[in-house]
Amino acid sequence: MSILSELNALLSPLLPVETGVFSEAAPDRYAVITPMTDSFELYTDDKPRHETQETRISLFDKGNYTSLKNQIVQSLIGSDFTITDRRYVGHEDDTGYHHYAIDVAKNYELEE
Repeated sequence: MSILSELNALLSPLLPVETGVFSEAAPDRYAVITPMTDSFELYTDDKPRHETQETRISLFDKGNYTSLKNQIVQSLIGSDFTITDRRYVGHEDDTGYHHYAIDVAKNYELEE
């Protein structure tokens, strides 16, 4: 299991989701998942056994994004993700989208 596959499964029933960049004509509301880091923060016996995967969920919405943001946050918390940051990035005047970012992390057993 990976953070990308879990987030895609969690978010795709709520809105269109892509990884890295939205490749089709963008709808009025969508999300882009951007991988940020994979690190070995927790390990024992000088050997990593778990990795922490971190991503940013960028929510783009031409309308009021607040209720969807709250729904996403509750879904993330309910699925044992750690939310490391949430912030309004700004309004993109050239596209008309509000951009809201949610950074998340989750620990996974290291695959061999």
